Amino acid sequence: MGLLAFLKNKFAIQKEQVDKYQVGLTKSRKNFSSKLRKLSGRYKRVNQDYFDELEQILIESDVGISFALKVIEEVLRTSKKERIFNPQSINEILIDKLFADYAEKGDIKTEIVFEKEGPTVLLVVGVNGVGKTTTIAKIAHRYLKQNKKVLLVAADTFRAGAVEQLATWAKRLNVEVVSGQPHTDPASVAYDGLKKAKADNIDLVIVDTAGRLQTKNNLMLELGKIKRVMAKEISYAPHETFLIIDATTGQNGVVQAKAFKEVTDLTGIVITKMDGTSKGGIILAIRDELGIPVRFIGLGEKIDDLAEFDLDKYLYGLCVEE
Repeated sequence: MGLLAFLKNKFAIQKEQVDKYQVGLTKSRKNFSSKLRKLSGRYKRVNQDYFDELEQILIESDVGISFALKVIEEVLRTSKKERIFNPQSINEILIDKLFADYAEKGDIKTEIVFEKEGPTVLLVVGVNGVGKTTTIAKIAHRYLKQNKKVLLVAADTFRAGAVEQLATWAKRLNVEVVSGQPHTDPASVAYDGLKKAKADNIDLVIVDTAGRLQTKNNLMLELGKIKRVMAKEISYAPHETFLIIDATTGQNGVVQAKAFKEVTDLTGIVITKMDGTSKGGIILAIRDELGIPVRFIGLGEKIDDLAEFDLDKYLYGLCVEE
């Protein structure tokens, strides 16, 4: 049984579990799955033109040019080796390859693993405008529902309104937020936050940071200082570092991910606004380029619309038309 058939069988039984993915990936599915179906309908037997068009569909879905070329080459090789020339079968082989490439890169954990003793510290990075503050609120909400004590730390002290935005969310969520005066040293705010977290027996500390990627050297120094200060207060902090990327930025999101990976150790990616893009392949592009797992994806604007990333549900939502 091919992967596509397996997913259809699996989620036919558990349909309620993938509704959020199906709805959130509607635009991407129309751009990807519908094009695959129309392409296979125009060919009785695949040829080089078919593979060229297949490659273009992948590129237009934002999987990245190098990844698209690699995957199509693998599909073509399999087609020749096993003498498979049926378009529908070729499309199923393509889905298998997309799944395998993501899974074979190792770590695919999603949920935060909490420290047995003391607070778990999550550092959040990302450029301005990607939905960083809202995502922090959604992560906090997720773990509050799991009965975790959460503290927010507003270490983005330079962007106008950043502290106020986080404070507004903290009030809605009924959690505390640690902040400083405008232009306060971000590391000192982070330090104060961790001290409070230890004193108050907090389970999860979420530290917001500035996203001035255009000044990469300053960002590197700032993040480095924040991490050094936090590690002095809580061993091995931060335990997680999530990069927030807006799916609608396309390949610019991949560029951002590369830049942030150069200045800090990322443990996961959170993709926002997946419901707003028709190019859902960005998840595969980031995984291929950086090898970093996508931990959560935003599938809507509601506080509950941040979903744990599930590769099966993602491929089903992207590839299976209702």
